[in-house]
Amino acid sequence: MAEPTPQDMAAKLLADRFERSGPVADALSDPIADTPMTVTLDQLQPYDLNPRVTRNPRYDDIKASIRERGLDAPPAITRRPGGTHYIIRNGGNTRLAILRELWSETKDERFFRIPCLFRPWPERGEIIALTGHLAENELHGGLSFIERALGVEKARELYEQELGQALTQSELARRLSADGYPIAQPHISRMQDAVRYLLPAIPAVLYGGLGRPQVERLTALRRASARIWDARGASKRLAVDFPSLFNDVLAVFDGDTDGFSIKRVQDELIGQMAELLDADYDSLTLEIGETENRQRALTSDPSPPAPQSGNAAAAPVTPQPPHSPNPAPPVPMAQPPATSPKPPRMPEPPASPPPSETPGSAQPPNDDHDERLRGHIVSPAPTTERLQAIQRLVADQTGEALPNFEANVLQAIPVQAGGLYPISDVWYIEPGLDAPDRLRVHIAQFAREIAEEAGQAERIETIDDGIGFLCDIGALSTDPQAMPLIARATLTLLHALSAGYRPAAAAPTALDNLRLTDALGPLLQGRKNGDKAQASRLSDSGLVKLFRLLRLARRLLELESGTASGAHAATEP
Repeated sequence: MAEPTPQDMAAKLLADRFERSGPVADALSDPIADTPMTVTLDQLQPYDLNPRVTRNPRYDDIKASIRERGLDAPPAITRRPGGTHYIIRNGGNTRLAILRELWSETKDERFFRIPCLFRPWPERGEIIALTGHLAENELHGGLSFIERALGVEKARELYEQELGQALTQSELARRLSADGYPIAQPHISRMQDAVRYLLPAIPAVLYGGLGRPQVERLTALRRASARIWDARGASKRLAVDFPSLFNDVLAVFDGDTDGFSIKRVQDELIGQMAELLDADYDSLTLEIGETENRQRALTSDPSPPAPQSGNAAAAPVTPQPPHSPNPAPPVPMAQPPATSPKPPRMPEPPASPPPSETPGSAQPPNDDHDERLRGHIVSPAPTTERLQAIQRLVADQTGEALPNFEANVLQAIPVQAGGLYPISDVWYIEPGLDAPDRLRVHIAQFAREIAEEAGQAERIETIDDGIGFLCDIGALSTDPQAMPLIARATLTLLHALSAGYRPAAAAPTALDNLRLTDALGPLLQGRKNGDKAQASRLSDSGLVKLFRLLRLARRLLELESGTASGAHAATEP
């Protein structure tokens, strides 16, 4: 091979380079995994949907710390697809503002070049970024109520854009919790009221830091006043509507948060309402106050029960009758006996209480009390603190005594069984239930639940006469042996209870009597069959429902025959 000449080597060195046929990228694509990187202040911008719009109350403290120590916790950053700048991902906008301020003051490079953790833009990027900022600010920054409310409102808009449909408050609460910002539905309701009704009138007060208790009082005042306005102004031609009136009154008080007084707002609002409605100021004040208190009781979080002391947890003391030959010694003032809530009915006291029930005797331990309580629970009847609070409120308004299962456990016919209509007392009938139509609904439901234990719920037919249901016993007439014993016995019993109360009911036949004779004992008591003595009998929960069905059916027949003696018949055993 000939040795290349200098001219050949020069020609090769001066040859054109390889040409690129594909597109040329102006910049590298973003990493697809979490990646540490250093960015400058020119490349980084704050998150444009940041819920914080006011100055962080800890701004000066954070600035002093960064000036002395630098950035101990660099913010996480991200970038929208196609974006030109990086943005704060989930908290750190205050630190970014401080770095810009320190860079302009000192020109120190450590404030200009920031080591950050880049995290890729997720599929649901806007929602994840917004909920991340809400959660981060909740933990560290202390957002004002209105800032949180506006952030939640923006999140609702993003969710609705994502789903293409409107969201209920409960669904919004569920989605926010799933995305890392847990919040309760009642809190969302207050936030939406604040954004819709309060923010247009008092923005300075709200952004100045008006808190949740004051917002709750204002929204409760608005709702109560609107209800009274609608009730009193329905038949009048008024020159202004209530939303405009409320907004105008509230706007007068916009200013410094420290000088804001809800009492003054209420006084001005009621004064103008009294003038426009031609009503008495004091009567309006009373009506609005009562309505506001009811709404607050229904919407506020139920307070936990106060812890009981050792004396309060002791069993109630049975009083000594006057004619007892051995009166009990007086109870010391330092340890008053505990009293339980008054039950719907009280049994007659015995002529002389047993020694174990006298005030001076030892009280049973809590373990024994709990064991007796558990012994009366067949299947738990689920409830919630809020439901109990509402029941107490309704009982207070109607004057009815609220049955207390634990207090009545030794004084009534106490038992607890779950179902569509949970049972806590077999005998007591609430006033709202003491009507034929309502009784039939409950009776039919109990019959259906009893039949369901035997797999025969579809054979119970709800009717508007009789005792509320009929039992289809066609299968018993065709091939009774094809059905299990528990099914035959259950249908036979329910048929016997219901069939005789139809207007055109046929008299029971000898076959009906024979079936009932064969089925009733095993169904209610069980029958011995080797190791399966209880296999074919009604469960304890079903037995409780049967007792309740009988009690309601007896009351129904009393009402329709005219032999009932008012409320006494409904509540006294």
